[in-house]
Amino acid sequence: PLKTLKTYKGYEFAVDLTNDPYYGKTDFSNEKYVIRSQAKKSTNSFYSYISLYITNKNERFTVSVLPVEKNKKMVEYLSYFIDLIKRLNFKIKVLCLDREFYSIDVFEFLQNNDVAHIVPVVKKGEQMKQILNGNKARSTQYVMKNSRKKIFLDIIIDVKYLKGKRGKKGCENLGFVVFGVKWSPRKVSTVYRRRFAIESSYRMRNVVKPKTSSKNATIRYFFALISFLLKNIWLYLQKKHFTIVKRGPQVIDEDKFRFEIFVLFIEEWLRRKLRVRTVIECLR
Repeated sequence: PLKTLKTYKGYEFAVDLTNDPYYGKTDFSNEKYVIRSQAKKSTNSFYSYISLYITNKNERFTVSVLPVEKNKKMVEYLSYFIDLIKRLNFKIKVLCLDREFYSIDVFEFLQNNDVAHIVPVVKKGEQMKQILNGNKARSTQYVMKNSRKKIFLDIIIDVKYLKGKRGKKGCENLGFVVFGVKWSPRKVSTVYRRRFAIESSYRMRNVVKPKTSSKNATIRYFFALISFLLKNIWLYLQKKHFTIVKRGPQVIDEDKFRFEIFVLFIEEWLRRKLRVRTVIECLR
């Protein structure tokens, strides 16, 4: 699927984490891969994966997936992904990250490597709460610091009026750390919102993810890769065979070949390949 993408073109990328619940025991063979996190689905133990994803419309392919290891810093994963993007001869128009990447080390790394990025702010501390209090779109600067160092950040705030949404009224301040792009607050929040396409991607992979009770980290990683790969294949088939022929922007008729149909085709192919019996001879 990546061969359908144009090299030397700037793409909008996102990096995200997903957790697969784990209910088994932990020992020396898997302890560095079992991550403890907030409880979900009756467990707080997970095998976690970090993925690099393109968020451009009609090109939402997963580029790479890595298993998360304990004590490995986020900067190490970002460094690998950025090097991979360069090796594939793609350009980064902007990199969208979630709040789990909100740290001095991450911002310092991205700025030093001149990587354009958008990261939502963490509403923590009195100064940040004051920055996010207003009723007009705006920009400001913020100094983020810890005991060792500090970094200057450009903050863009988009203001949206709730109009009764989620039972709320008034306005909502959406703050983002922005570097390397000169966009309006509304465009910043609109581009960042595209990364939520990852969430639907995760729902799709959960449909086709092979089930296993193995504690072997390699097997679990392999199964995770299969699920991401199947979603990529479906996107590629949609783009190749279900694009409406017309002038203007590329439009895919998604209803013609939905993911559920693709899954049924895969299941039928496996049944035939494995010669699964569909007829049982009765005794009487």
